[in-house]
Amino acid sequence: MIEYGLVQAVFVPLLLAPVAYIVGNRAGPGAATWFTFAILLYGTILVVLGAISGQSEYYAWTEQFGGFGFALDGLSAPFAIMIYVLSTILVLYSRPYMVHRFEEMAGGSASVSAIKRQSGLYFALYLVFAMGMLGTVLSTNLIQFYVFFEVMLIPGFFLVSLWGDGPRRKIGLMFLFWTHVGAVVLLLGFLMIGLSVGSFDFADIVEGDIPPDIVLLSAVAISIGLGVKLAVFMFHIWLPWVHGAAPTPISALLSPAMIGIGAYGIFRLVAEFLPSTFSDLAIWFHIWGLVTMLYGGAMALMQDDIKRLFAYSSISQMGYILFGIGSLSVLGMAGAEMMYITHALGKGLLFMTAGILIVRAGTRSISRLGGLAGKMPITAVCAVIGALTIMGVPPTSGFMGEWILFYGALETAISEGSVVRAVTFGLGLVATVLTMSYILWMLKRVFFGKTPTHLEKVREAGWHMTAPMMVLAGFTIVLGIYPDIFLEGIIPYMEGVLHT
Repeated sequence: MIEYGLVQAVFVPLLLAPVAYIVGNRAGPGAATWFTFAILLYGTILVVLGAISGQSEYYAWTEQFGGFGFALDGLSAPFAIMIYVLSTILVLYSRPYMVHRFEEMAGGSASVSAIKRQSGLYFALYLVFAMGMLGTVLSTNLIQFYVFFEVMLIPGFFLVSLWGDGPRRKIGLMFLFWTHVGAVVLLLGFLMIGLSVGSFDFADIVEGDIPPDIVLLSAVAISIGLGVKLAVFMFHIWLPWVHGAAPTPISALLSPAMIGIGAYGIFRLVAEFLPSTFSDLAIWFHIWGLVTMLYGGAMALMQDDIKRLFAYSSISQMGYILFGIGSLSVLGMAGAEMMYITHALGKGLLFMTAGILIVRAGTRSISRLGGLAGKMPITAVCAVIGALTIMGVPPTSGFMGEWILFYGALETAISEGSVVRAVTFGLGLVATVLTMSYILWMLKRVFFGKTPTHLEKVREAGWHMTAPMMVLAGFTIVLGIYPDIFLEGIIPYMEGVLHT
């Protein structure tokens, strides 16, 4: 354990973001890439070491809000590790993709000074974005959680608005509006709890100290606020547009890492802190998750734009997580957290595949692709591994996540003798068929069959793009074989939440 390690992991990227801007502005995208990579790699090492030792840090803050701190436990550690692992890996991937994007936006001939200036700004915003996500999941105070929750929206807005596709400014504003409204509703829930308890510190929150009518209202407000972040059904409108428009490295962070923070919030703020209210709401989370699974899968089947297909797939995958949270069983909830990890790995690989296709094939339309497995073998293999992860096929981590999740859901249905839960379990299995359908359909049309004439000269991407994919592909297989890397911390936490 390194003293002040978690404070460093959170604030070093923020403090050095201006330096990343200067480095990019003066030395170009190469130097900015390696500088940003080094910062986030250092942060990742600190987080992993802190997770191994169960590190927590607490500091005085203000009389109004109490103390603030950062803590790693069975819930926050997997989220924190995946956020920084993805952020670190995608720095390398960003270099060729973003240079291509800068040139594309300049009509194919961006000046060296323009590329330097834009790369400096991009990596500075990237560092703040990663820092905001990590700070949120490590927070130990409601107001601190809200501050970091809002901080990650600001660089996200600029990253989409400055370098996105299509009407990027309108889509950036849509992202800011939806997520900010969700955050304000979340804050209302926090204020109801904090003012009732007399403290905003996590350690001081006791459900019995909150009036019964207030505790239900606060739980619903928190669930709605976090549901917007999760992009679950009814609050999903923004996600296909934003993921479709965002630069692909940012899509690969928004989808696998950022939106899942909503699930972290439900675990921490509702299931852990308001257990009685959570047990009353669990069946509604379960059903809400099921509807999201089916809707996202059905919409993914209708897409020709590969990034929008993955965006709707992400909506469906968030439904799996909510479905598991609502299972009200140790294994079902552990499976839900494993699904976050699995989604981070699998969807990260698939969005990175989409980015390579955009750069190398010059299109994101699935109908204009085909037969690329022979021309891009590394990309194809990594894409297949990512697809197997999302489908839940062994030996990937996706299999372990889905197996545990559905086992827990069935366990609760049997133990409660609930017809509703039995039906939702069966329909949940139907959702897995939808998942396999759109993923296999995508793979077949992109990588197999006849190669169109306009793609005859397509070649494999460089190592900046393929090496990060190989790392994630290896990680998902290792985790599929040795799931206890995370489960040995997750299971005891879930047992504590459900008091089993």
